Amino acid sequence: MNFPKIAKLMIELKDTDLKFREKLIKEKKLSEGYNNEMETLHIKNADKLNEIIDEIGFPTIEKVGIEASESTWLIIQHSISKPEFMKKCLKLLENEAIENKVYEKNLASLTDRINVLEGKPQLYGTQFDWNKNGELSPNEYDDLLQVNIRRLKIGLNTLEEQTKIIRLQAESENQRVPKNLHEREKEFNLWKRKVGWIK
Repeated sequence: MNFPKIAKLMIELKDTDLKFREKLIKEKKLSEGYNNEMETLHIKNADKLNEIIDEIGFPTIEKVGIEASESTWLIIQHSISKPEFMKKCLKLLENEAIENKVYEKNLASLTDRINVLEGKPQLYGTQFDWNKNGELSPNEYDDLLQVNIRRLKIGLNTLEEQTKIIRLQAESENQRVPKNLHEREKEFNLWKRKVGWIK
């Protein structure tokens, strides 16, 4: 097991992902649904990470260092076309968070992402999308007070504060409200059914 080599690879996969995202931002295409080329890249990265996990277990900070471990995290978050892989990573992260609190925020985000993809309320309010008024807002969550209590426990800001940050970030990236939100939601649900998030 060559941890430095694995760390280098994880960082390269992350850089390729972010570089393509930057390209979509420049072309003002980031809000136009899930880009096919981006999905292909995410699947390829997830498959590679899955091989690595089968070989060395979860790429923790202790094994591969901070940057590569954070790169791992980005790849997991973007592997939305691979439900079983994301759920496998959720279990691994649950175990890691028991040992090391540094993984609690990642666990919260992954829990929320899976819940949103399965059509369930999120617990920490980490996932955002365009609402009917054309504003970036948290996806459905269970209870604002409880969400903020959970967020503060793991060192996150309040959901109200985070919503302001997310909207400013979207503005700085020239993200625009998708043209037809209803059609976009319909297409997204068809995609979720196709890859296995919903039946």
